[in-house]
Amino acid sequence: MASWVSFLLFLFCQSISQAQEVISSIPIIEFTTETPINNVVQDPQTGRIYLGAVNTIFQLGPSLRLEARAETGPKEDARTCTPPASACQDTKLLPNHNKLLLVHPSNGSLIVCGSRYRGICSLLNLTNVEQQLYYSDSKGERTYVASIEDNVNVVGVMSNYSKDGQTFSVFLVGKGYGSLDSTKLISTRILEDFRDWVVFESIIEASTVQTTPFVPRYLHDFRHAFKEDGFVYFLFSRTLDGTDNKNLTYVSRLCEDDHHYYSHTELQLNCGPNNRYNKVQAAYVASPGKELARFMTESGTYGKVVSWSKVLFIVASPDDDDSDSALCMYSLNSINERLVDIISACYSDSGKISGYPAVDIPYSYKNDEFCTSKIAKDMLENFKCGADFLPSPLASKPRFALKADAVLTKLGLLTAVAIAVENDHTIAFLGNNQGEVFKVHLTRESHVYSKIPGDTMGEKVNKNLLFDRSHSHLYITTEKRISKVPVQTCLQKKDCQSCAKLTDPYCGWCVLEGRCTRRSECRRAEEKNGWLWSPRQQCVKIVSFYPPSLSCKKTQKVKINIPSLPIIGLSDRLQCNIRSFQSEGTMSDSGQISCNLPHPSLIPQTPEDQDFVAVAIAVFINETVRLATREFKFYNCAATVKKSENTPCMSCVASQWGCQWNTFDHTCSDMDDSVVGPNIIKHRQVRKCPQFENPDPVLIPVGYKTRISFEGINLDLYQGRVFTIGTELMRNVEEEVNFEDGPFYTFSGFNFSYNKSPETNVLFYVKDKESGKKMDSTLNVTLYNCSMGREDCSLCKNSDPKYRCVWCAKQKACVYEKLCNTQGLEDPSDIECPDPQITDIIPRFGPMLGGISITIRGSNLGIHKEDIKSIMVVGEPCIHQEEKYSVSTSVVCEIGPVHIKNTHWGQVEVEVKGGKRGTSSMFFTYRDPIPEEVKPARGPKAGGTLITISGRFLDTGSRDDVQVTIGGVDCTVEYFGAEITCRTGEYRADKVPSDLLTVTLKYGKNTTKTFPEAFQFLENPIVLDHQPKGSFVCGGRNIVVTGSGFDLIQTAVMKVHGDKSTAIEVSDAHEKNDTVIQFRSPTVNNTLNQHFRTYIQLDNMVKELKPFEYHPDPYFNVLTKKVITEASIIIVTGRGFSKAMTAKEAQAFVGDVPCQVNTLQDDKLFLDPPSTQPRARSRRQRRDTRPELLDLMIKFGKGEWVVGSVQYEKKKNDLSFYIIIPAVIVPMLLIITISFYCYRRKSQQAEREYEKVKHQLENLEESVRDRCKKEFTDLMIEMEDHTNDLSEGRIPFLDYKNYTDRVFFLPSKDGANDVMITGKLDIPEARRVTVTQALNQFSNLLNSKTFLINFIRTLERSHDFNARAKVYFASLLTVALHGKLEYYTDIMRTLLLELMEEYVHSKNPKLMLRRSETVVERMLCNWMSICLYQFLKDSAGEPLYKLFRAIKHQIEKGPVDARVKKAKYTLNDTGLLGDDVEYSVLTLQVLVQGEGPDVTPVKVLNCDTISQVKEKIIEQVYKNLPYSLRPKVDSVTLEWRPGSTGQILSDLDLTSQKEGRWKRINTLAHYNVRDNATLVLSRVGHTQQNYDQNQENHEERNALLEDDKVFHLVRPTDELDEIKSKRGSIKDKSMTKAITEIYLTRLLSVKGTLQQFVDDFFRSVLCSGAVVPPAVKYFFDFLDEQAMKHQVDEETIHIWKTNSLPLRFWVNILKNPHFIFDVHVSEVVDASLSVIAQTFMDACTKSEHKLSRDSPSNKLLYAKEISTYKKMVDDYYKGIRQMVPVSDQDMNTHLAEVSRSHTDKLNTQVALHQLYQYASKYYDGIIASLDEDPAAQSKQLTLRLQQIAAALENKVTDL
Repeated sequence: MASWVSFLLFLFCQSISQAQEVISSIPIIEFTTETPINNVVQDPQTGRIYLGAVNTIFQLGPSLRLEARAETGPKEDARTCTPPASACQDTKLLPNHNKLLLVHPSNGSLIVCGSRYRGICSLLNLTNVEQQLYYSDSKGERTYVASIEDNVNVVGVMSNYSKDGQTFSVFLVGKGYGSLDSTKLISTRILEDFRDWVVFESIIEASTVQTTPFVPRYLHDFRHAFKEDGFVYFLFSRTLDGTDNKNLTYVSRLCEDDHHYYSHTELQLNCGPNNRYNKVQAAYVASPGKELARFMTESGTYGKVVSWSKVLFIVASPDDDDSDSALCMYSLNSINERLVDIISACYSDSGKISGYPAVDIPYSYKNDEFCTSKIAKDMLENFKCGADFLPSPLASKPRFALKADAVLTKLGLLTAVAIAVENDHTIAFLGNNQGEVFKVHLTRESHVYSKIPGDTMGEKVNKNLLFDRSHSHLYITTEKRISKVPVQTCLQKKDCQSCAKLTDPYCGWCVLEGRCTRRSECRRAEEKNGWLWSPRQQCVKIVSFYPPSLSCKKTQKVKINIPSLPIIGLSDRLQCNIRSFQSEGTMSDSGQISCNLPHPSLIPQTPEDQDFVAVAIAVFINETVRLATREFKFYNCAATVKKSENTPCMSCVASQWGCQWNTFDHTCSDMDDSVVGPNIIKHRQVRKCPQFENPDPVLIPVGYKTRISFEGINLDLYQGRVFTIGTELMRNVEEEVNFEDGPFYTFSGFNFSYNKSPETNVLFYVKDKESGKKMDSTLNVTLYNCSMGREDCSLCKNSDPKYRCVWCAKQKACVYEKLCNTQGLEDPSDIECPDPQITDIIPRFGPMLGGISITIRGSNLGIHKEDIKSIMVVGEPCIHQEEKYSVSTSVVCEIGPVHIKNTHWGQVEVEVKGGKRGTSSMFFTYRDPIPEEVKPARGPKAGGTLITISGRFLDTGSRDDVQVTIGGVDCTVEYFGAEITCRTGEYRADKVPSDLLTVTLKYGKNTTKTFPEAFQFLENPIVLDHQPKGSFVCGGRNIVVTGSGFDLIQTAVMKVHGDKSTAIEVSDAHEKNDTVIQFRSPTVNNTLNQHFRTYIQLDNMVKELKPFEYHPDPYFNVLTKKVITEASIIIVTGRGFSKAMTAKEAQAFVGDVPCQVNTLQDDKLFLDPPSTQPRARSRRQRRDTRPELLDLMIKFGKGEWVVGSVQYEKKKNDLSFYIIIPAVIVPMLLIITISFYCYRRKSQQAEREYEKVKHQLENLEESVRDRCKKEFTDLMIEMEDHTNDLSEGRIPFLDYKNYTDRVFFLPSKDGANDVMITGKLDIPEARRVTVTQALNQFSNLLNSKTFLINFIRTLERSHDFNARAKVYFASLLTVALHGKLEYYTDIMRTLLLELMEEYVHSKNPKLMLRRSETVVERMLCNWMSICLYQFLKDSAGEPLYKLFRAIKHQIEKGPVDARVKKAKYTLNDTGLLGDDVEYSVLTLQVLVQGEGPDVTPVKVLNCDTISQVKEKIIEQVYKNLPYSLRPKVDSVTLEWRPGSTGQILSDLDLTSQKEGRWKRINTLAHYNVRDNATLVLSRVGHTQQNYDQNQENHEERNALLEDDKVFHLVRPTDELDEIKSKRGSIKDKSMTKAITEIYLTRLLSVKGTLQQFVDDFFRSVLCSGAVVPPAVKYFFDFLDEQAMKHQVDEETIHIWKTNSLPLRFWVNILKNPHFIFDVHVSEVVDASLSVIAQTFMDACTKSEHKLSRDSPSNKLLYAKEISTYKKMVDDYYKGIRQMVPVSDQDMNTHLAEVSRSHTDKLNTQVALHQLYQYASKYYDGIIASLDEDPAAQSKQLTLRLQQIAAALENKVTDL
């Protein structure tokens, strides 16, 4: 079945391609897929193409014929599923995206990696992908190659790997980080099982080349991987780190045989000015053509490049803007040279180039110097692939990025690049995100010369652009299609010009074959001028003819000059074709071709409008191949006179052809030297032509007959002839010319009439009356009309005197002076003009204060501006604005103010020169405008708000006079009338919203009207989002813009403009409220293939909508199904539907009835048919009854497409359907209803029973809880201050350094004075630099695994290396290697594996990890402490601190004996106070000396010692300070002031009570301090008096304490017994001993009170459902893995886990809260914590504890809870086992983060110094061990240690 489908699909594709071939005549072969294509690869041996699409792998032949397909999805999977999927829950069918596709030709397989099952890969058969060669989903995380994240890109490249003399095929993978992926950036994957390795396993562990999990840092986007000259390269973009989100392009390089990635070095690539194009999109590696190589070398920026060099071509774009992209080039030599510079700088020059830091270490968090090695320059070659002791990975600093100019920039986003070389020229094929592929000729000035044709639907071109094996075709892949198109279309061009116009480097004109071809296809291309390359724009051309032209009445040979003619062989035949005439061509010695011209009878007629006929002469070779063509002109002298009929002789002899004029017969003929005589005027003898010229006068008035005289020359042969003169304006009348003396002639003139313009030119012709032939005449005069444009007297008098125009009063018109008949009364030129007349005043209203200009229109308002003598407006003078004066018609003046008492309206009067006055019939009125209202009252600060000002008399003055401002912001007046509207400008002040601003109207210069507090500028509206983010070019899609503040906006428009046109398309908003504006996307013109930018303009605010894309309109296939019924589904097919439309938005109509669009896919629409009978939209009368054809129309926005015609048929016989439905559905519904009712009733009954039992249980629990409720309530109330805001800030967590110092070194013999805590080394200043360098070298040495393992083994073999030394050594090692915790972990794993071997085979496995008997056991303890620090801070710290505070608080509520360290309230029976001491609670008011008058209430007990009181006071007063910053008890004094004098309180003084030899320590009760007493706390030395007094007290106390017979609450029992024995009986003694047991019930009370806090802590530590530190999961998995390997039982595994975590870490922290908090742990608190710690230990053991009456009270106390806690531990271990594994990469990344965050705070140098002391002490043993180890010898470790010893111990060794 599949093969049939494939065959049909192929036929369909072929039919499409053939159809397109007909249309475009370019053979394009296509293959389309149902799902998007992710990857494309080609088998270089067979040329087959493999498509990795979603859910399918396609195998296509080179011509894109489907050969096979393999289904890869969808698969049952879940995001968090760890394969196999059968073991996962919540799975569902998910699509399988192809992530990686690689051809493995050596064994004929295809590597396929998808997005399902954590990126597992499979191997398919290259010849038939339906055959799967390998697949396994049970090999675990090590075989997860790709990513389940859609947006994570994966690249790969084939390589080889050698191990133990065997070479394996492997592939290297570059992969970004997805949230559920491995953090490995690069991995090497094996393709066969070998020893412990399995297929697809990552065989190189390199924790350094990986990113940070759970953190959006680096964000790698891999784009390309390739192999060249022993190196593997990866191209990607990433961010610098988490601080900057800008992407940068990098190329990284690895040695192919580097088994540890030590050589991984990254080089930043900059593209374009200032690295504008910073994010790589695609790349291609190729050798350049010779021409490009030469240009690259000459430019000086690429280094030396030759044609066999390799060049990396990339397309890149700005990462925040897809509007443009660029192509950049980098020679691989330059990349390698820069990489060598970076590596050399790190290995030899402290990481610097020219003094600047050049080297970075990515993915590492070290802040210290890492480039510390000093390898000699001549030795660098040995370390070109790095080494374990050398830093890695390396990266360039931005300063040393490799920069390249953009070779080409393109608008839009480029997504693909491929490079080809043709004839030493380089061509780039660039694909973009619109499906277009551009051809670019890469030269000094690279340019796009063509675009590959094809039906693009705006789909992105896949980054894999491939050539076929012959490089003659290109495979272009878009979203669901792959096309095979030729790289050139030369043969389409049929002539040289169109071939040259291509400017295609592939093409050239094959001259002797007459074809546009590739060079290789032209047989004689190597001959000179045999093949003319298209970009040179050169063709074989006829440069000239000899003779250049010929009379159409003659014939002769013509010589044709063709300079670029190729070599003509003896066998080649030349021929000239002139229309149908053919003649043989011959080659002359000069290289010219001679041909015969045709007989005159064969020459075509001369066209009417010209004096020659052009005929093409085509030169052919070998009869069929046209070499060149050029037009040859045959001239016709007789036709030259047609060019200018008024000057026939001049036209004849001045023509280019060489004609002559015969004056006898007025003819123009060919030049003929044999014809001579006075009547013949030869060529170019223009001055000899008989002609008339120089008319006088040249100005002729209309309506007056004026005599004209002119000259005639060269008229000797015309003696006695009569001439006539005429012109068009004489209406076909010709007048005779009168001959005067000499050469002069006259013409009596003509009464012309003309009124179209003031003047016009008139050209007279002259004829020989006898022959009627025209003579040459250049008589040209100007005809003018005085009345045109001179309507009044003043205008008439202002005319140029040359016209002699006068104002004729009788005619009331301006006329030529001789046409004005005044009957001789007066000279018309002296007539005075009439009085001025005023016809209009603009404006007619002005403000009372004047200051505006008015325009007075009329006639006779003077001739010159000086003629205006005065202007009066309403009796007030008006200042004449002379510069605005218009002769006679207009006067402008500025009115002055009018007195308020004067008349406010009246006439306007103008006086002109001569005392003439003109008064207006209309009136001018003075009045003041009165604004009354301004609307709206607010608008955005960007401006653009249209404000309407209403009131009375606002239309005073004119629009030009009024100015509106709003608080200084201009408001442009748009309408001026009874209301004024203006548009606000931009408000630029800082204060927003502004104050209520004044609206000011200024009329002219003097009048200002204000409207106070009328308008307020507010913040511009905020645009938050827009949906959807695209539209078809047809427009009309509803775009919803969301934001806030839109109510302020009056006009909202959407604008779109393209980069290739100036037109801006606009669409107004159709719906708006304060938070939403809706637009319809404008229709745009996409014929120019331009990039569009879309904006919205909200009043004046313009905001670009980004992203917003215009997609090409969808394409619809013709509908095949013609008949539909109401039960059928209509399927419409095509392409590009989903680009910018959804099913909800799309509309469909059958006829006039809409259809529901059910589903919209990119290539299909599913429509529900109409439920009612549709009709055609335009009804036509029909006589037949056949079903009518209805148009099926699809509508997307404004676009409408009729996809076909359908018939709608109503379904018949559906009665049964209406019967079946009720018959089946009704009983079913009835049964479901009854069942539901029964179920509901049962469940309610069960719920009631459950509630009853629950209520009984609650009552029972309540009665039990009452015992502890009061104590617990009191505790909770009193602890409210501590628990209300116990955020991290209030919990006194120690910082990381103090935490590690206390955990690692506080238990050491020196305690807090240990050198690791103080950080002080006693090194002489002179030796510090040497010692520091040597310690850095020692650090490098410790980073060699070979050395470190030998070091540790040597120490552990030494008998004097005791347990304390092992612990201390391990802690030093932890600090020294803290910067490389992943390496530390690796060492720890190695040593643990050895330890396990030892315990499993030689000792009792259950005892492993119980004590720190080895270095590795302490290393594990330290490792857990490091890894769980953050967990303590984030999770477990708070409940632990609350537990500590609760215990402390509860103990201090009752008496605590300061001497014997026992308390009334405790959990430890040995620390229980065995007497019922009487006491009362006091509240003291404490005043702190020197800290103001405020008192602090402090609760104490009257039985507390003074030191205990001080402790409680200090705790309360300084509760916001951590313990280390509080004053100590001995540093403060306590003074009680009951009266006028104060009393210093102290533990012991002269007033202390004595009981025999015993002294009781003083308490508050001893001093009789009462409740609410005020005490003063002061620091020692606060005042002199206090100091002296305190000094005495202190000395006195010390003296008293020398006698140690002191007690506090209870005297020691031995003394009691001694007294009793003297007095009483044995019975008394037994009673005394039994008394303490009575108080054991207090333990229960305290336990019940604290139970909640204990439970909370246990839950926080033992809950796998919450956050489990990755280290715990990682280590427990390691133990499980080893246990399985060694076949260890479940109990032993449990013990191992318990020994490694609860006993090794939690018990330590629980017993020592001061390791994590800045607190003081007293002995009584410590005793209670020990009980809880013991309970925790008991809970973690598997063995059952048998309890009896003799069991310790501490065990009995928590006996009931132990079982619960045990279950918690079991569940915790099980829960961890079921968690998603933490990979080595994730763990290493977590450790790397810890290293980065904290290493620089630790005393690393001190640790190295202390470690060296061990190396020095056991020096000989270490040297011996290294000498015996071959690996150590090969790395010269002995020599390096000796060098370090020499430097550190300042001695000469035997080197």
